[in-house]
Amino acid sequence: MAELLSLVTESGNLILLGTLYTLLYAVLGMLFGLPLGMLVTFICYERVPVLAGCARVYVSFLRSTPQLIQAFLIYFGLGAAGVDLPLIVIGTLVLTANASAYLSETMRGAMEGVSAGQWGAGYSLGLTRFQTICSIIAPQAFRLAIPGISNTLISLFKDTSVLSVITVAELMKYTGDIISVTFKPFTFYLIAAFIYWGLCLLYEYCVHRRVEAHFKKAYRPSF
Repeated sequence: MAELLSLVTESGNLILLGTLYTLLYAVLGMLFGLPLGMLVTFICYERVPVLAGCARVYVSFLRSTPQLIQAFLIYFGLGAAGVDLPLIVIGTLVLTANASAYLSETMRGAMEGVSAGQWGAGYSLGLTRFQTICSIIAPQAFRLAIPGISNTLISLFKDTSVLSVITVAELMKYTGDIISVTFKPFTFYLIAAFIYWGLCLLYEYCVHRRVEAHFKKAYRPSF
């Protein structure tokens, strides 16, 4: 037992560094994935023939293929094209692409959940379709989409583990490195599991619930 505690203590700095990298990649995926997902949704709703078709293919492909394959395609595809990017950029691209596809579908479903009368209200005010989406539909849809958006963003913490297969430094990569030296897979995978769990709980209680409470308060009807 003392030996095990010693191993965990000695590996603490590496585990902490991996956790910070995991948090960084998850945050970057959120920051870029959400606006990109909303942009894809708007493109589909604007019904621009070529762009809307490309957006639907983009969403369908990313939602229908394993993220592991997507990571390999981006990593080796960029290399084959002669594009040399830092691993932090490649890791962010992998997470952003996948998250944006799911967030786009979440927003699309939320926009379809907005009452049809809201479209009529926008048109009666002389707004164009695009103005109606931006000014009336999107704000209401975003409130409806908060639970789905949060689920996708929580998944980002877990999805960062995929990046270890393309040698991106994060929690799973460092956990594997530690195991290769200590030969204690169960112990360190269990530690990694609790860290991922903790990050998800941290997001849920510190971010999701605050955002949800804010929108509930903002849209509370007054009589």
